[in-house]
Amino acid sequence: MIVPMKKISLIVLENERKAALKDLRKLGVLHVEEVQGSSEELASYKDQNSKIEKALAILTEIKFGKKEVPKPALVGKEASFDIAKKVLALVDEKKSCFDRITADSVELERFAKWGSVNPADFAELSEKEIHLALYEIPADKYSLVGEEAKTIVVGKEKSEIRFVLVSEKALVVNERPAGIPSEAYQVPLPRVSTADLMKEIAESKARISQIDEELRLSVQYKDSLKKSLGVIAKDIELENIYSGMGIEDKLSWITGFVPVDAMSKFEAFAKEQKWAFAASDPTEDDAVPTKLKNNRFVSLIYPLTDFLGTVPGYHEYDISGWFLAFFTIFFGMIFGDGGYGALVTAVALILILKSLFTGKKVAPVLGLVLLLGVATMAWGAVTCTWFGLTPDQLPDWIIALSVPPISNAYADVQWLPFWTSDTSVGTLGTAQNLQIFCFTLALIQLCVAHLKGMGRYIKDKAHRLKFLGEFGSFVQLIGMYWVVLSMVVDGNVFPLMGGDVYGLPWGTISIAMVGGGFAFSFVFANYEGSVAKSILESVKNIISVLLGVVNVFSDIVSYIRLWAVGLAGAAISGTVNTFAGPLVGHAALFIVLIILLVFGHGLNMILNLLSVIVHGVRLNTLEFSNHLGMSWAGFKYEPLSE
Repeated sequence: MIVPMKKISLIVLENERKAALKDLRKLGVLHVEEVQGSSEELASYKDQNSKIEKALAILTEIKFGKKEVPKPALVGKEASFDIAKKVLALVDEKKSCFDRITADSVELERFAKWGSVNPADFAELSEKEIHLALYEIPADKYSLVGEEAKTIVVGKEKSEIRFVLVSEKALVVNERPAGIPSEAYQVPLPRVSTADLMKEIAESKARISQIDEELRLSVQYKDSLKKSLGVIAKDIELENIYSGMGIEDKLSWITGFVPVDAMSKFEAFAKEQKWAFAASDPTEDDAVPTKLKNNRFVSLIYPLTDFLGTVPGYHEYDISGWFLAFFTIFFGMIFGDGGYGALVTAVALILILKSLFTGKKVAPVLGLVLLLGVATMAWGAVTCTWFGLTPDQLPDWIIALSVPPISNAYADVQWLPFWTSDTSVGTLGTAQNLQIFCFTLALIQLCVAHLKGMGRYIKDKAHRLKFLGEFGSFVQLIGMYWVVLSMVVDGNVFPLMGGDVYGLPWGTISIAMVGGGFAFSFVFANYEGSVAKSILESVKNIISVLLGVVNVFSDIVSYIRLWAVGLAGAAISGTVNTFAGPLVGHAALFIVLIILLVFGHGLNMILNLLSVIVHGVRLNTLEFSNHLGMSWAGFKYEPLSE
């Protein structure tokens, strides 16, 4: 259930607001309405948080051998921030070293043909009125150098000549000396000598090695950095609220939400602290947090919904129980293999027992995994699907566990519809029976959605006639179920017109139900106090209304993915067994056989898991939720807490 909330407006003295917030954090029941604070202290906390996150990301990427990882060393928040700053400074210094190596290497490459060059030597000669400049010129252009230019050739190649220009007067920058043609390029002197450049490169490389070692040693503080992030997050939360609180006439106020089952605790605490507050029911316009409260079994679904980030709005439904029930069935059908289910169950049991023996709390996700493993085993048992083996490879007692109409052991058998013994009506194979099962699941789940809708509106005096709109969708859904069976499964067994199921022409009835349900929805789906306005709204959106009928059809057909994806998984596991078959009985190839089976079936299990996330979750959060009118627009109840 979604726990009802009370909206709280709390007033405290301005000079007591920070103390009040700290007291509220100790109390741990008030979810503060979102505020946007601003202060230097808040900016400082955010800066600390950013630096620590960056440092933690850097340390996480450092690789170690199994025996090399340093033992964790725990330090406080301030020390963690100093470590983070040091890590970032080391990384910046390391980058500077690489930049220096790159720049110096480019300089060395530029003077590779000139040999050792020292700008100090040139400066010393200049003081003695001997001015030198380095030039490069294409070999075929050297003849253009005038006689008035005193040059010394120091290098000669097929395409290029290098020479030194000797002058008795200082050379002016950007001025071409007499006798030097435009084809000659003056080579700028290096920043320092080439020998010093090589020394700088060596020193930079040595410093990089030192930095890497310092960073490796800093990995011991990873846990401290992670812990400090949690502390700083609390500081940011508190300071944001503190700086964003309203202030007037030495009074300060804050608004938030408290669950009704915690109101007595809040009231007693507020009375003790001598705070003034007002409590009221939230309105439709309030952004109210959602707190879910269910029994331990239904709560098994929480690890999945937390992972998906799906939270129902405060004014929506809590479908945790339905979500768990149908997701468990969907998981079993998509995984589809009892052998895979046995492995999942075994792993879950081992981890649960390990937690119990070590005195640790059993992780909630393990309970969910155990349930899903058992569900997969159950589906594998009723369909006779075990590690992709064919029925003739399985013992008789396993085959006896299966349900014949949907069992692979009876895939060649044709079954009469349950309501007749007349063979002229037509027969159904295993694949068709599985399709019917999928569509029946769709009918049940989507009908639940509209039954919940009817239950909500029949209690709502202002919108009670919307109940008839939901009733129309419910009736339309039942009628469309037969249409789907006719068009997808078998038109002879499920004719669109006529038909005879226990004396009733269900084909004709289904068409009438689709039409009648559509009429009810058309008239009452948009009811807001006036039937005429509701009809007018439907007329305005006639295209969407008509497409709604098609959507009902497609939503039911969408559940066939459970059969199709399960069939694909079974085909892959069968293919793996086919490849492995020729290796059975060859002792020399036993290791290869094991590797092939583990890899093939392991890969298939991973693909099945992805399929569950894509398809099993979708049917709950899209098809089912759409019929419920849910948008999952909620956010979790997260009270101020230490």
